Amino acid sequence: MAGIGTGRRVVAARPVADGPVAKRLAAGAPRRRRAPADPHALISAARAGDPRALARLVSLVENESAELRRLLKIVVPMTGHAHIVGLTGAPGVGKSTVTDALVRHYRNEGLRVGVLAVDPSSPFSGGALLGDRVRMQEHATDDQVFIRSMASRGHLGGLSLATPQALRILDAAGFDVVLIETVGVGQAEVEIASLADSALVVVAPGLGDSIQAAKAGILEIADIFIVNKSDRPGAQEVVRDLRTMLAMAHYGPGDWKPPIVSTTAATGDGIGDLAAAIGRHRDWLADSGSLAERRRARAREEISAIALAELRRRMGGLPGESRLDDLADRVTTGELDPYSAADELISG
Repeated sequence: MAGIGTGRRVVAARPVADGPVAKRLAAGAPRRRRAPADPHALISAARAGDPRALARLVSLVENESAELRRLLKIVVPMTGHAHIVGLTGAPGVGKSTVTDALVRHYRNEGLRVGVLAVDPSSPFSGGALLGDRVRMQEHATDDQVFIRSMASRGHLGGLSLATPQALRILDAAGFDVVLIETVGVGQAEVEIASLADSALVVVAPGLGDSIQAAKAGILEIADIFIVNKSDRPGAQEVVRDLRTMLAMAHYGPGDWKPPIVSTTAATGDGIGDLAAAIGRHRDWLADSGSLAERRRARAREEISAIALAELRRRMGGLPGESRLDDLADRVTTGELDPYSAADELISG
């Protein structure tokens, strides 16, 4: 079909032969490795608003860099400013949409906002679709917003193992609010309660009957309930069921009773009310002394987790290590019972 031609000559693409990188590759030289991280320089750059420095700091945490211990010695004295807000709930309730709407609201108030969004890792390939990078494109050019998607890497509880240290990084970098969005979780995955200053549980109509509201687990960790997609049929029934559940609990005169906020995050309806409820909860935490207690409990959990991981490493008790595999073989063949194997592992 001659009419399709443009009259232009098509030249085959070829690799660029100029430049220092191309010359090194042509000579068979190896690629240059990235220079070792300088924690002081990275922290200074991150606090000045450099997103690349901040991203590299979080990567050091995720990859358990050799610089991590030195980094945290610098970071920890700089923390304590940011309010940590955790959002959790079942898949499909609109956590990402609520998070996106909260980011927009806080930015309109002139606050710096960090987001850690955890996505599930495939148990087969180990990969993860980091969907929040797709959903929050609106904020991609805002240098006062930092969004980091993190794969759970098989860790249960709706979070990544690196989340606590990544929180410290964002806090030290000067963010006013840090939002943590968990993997879509079930009724018993309540780890977010130990990390957040304010834990938000998002529910939506059509995901269960009134019995769900009475079950122990995720609904018991809420500081604030969000009934999202409140423009849909059944939303008022969800609100009623939550009120019934709260009426069965006992609250003292100075206790915080979780409010129920109805939102339609896709349109922004109710987000101002939600931000106001988060603000009231922060004030209550500060006035009651609960904020310091929560952060002390968070530090206890963090120290315990690091100590246990180090003990397992020293014992050679991590899955896949030869010492543990040898003991497992002896238990499998009946040579050893599991309690004796555990004693042998601990005794060294």
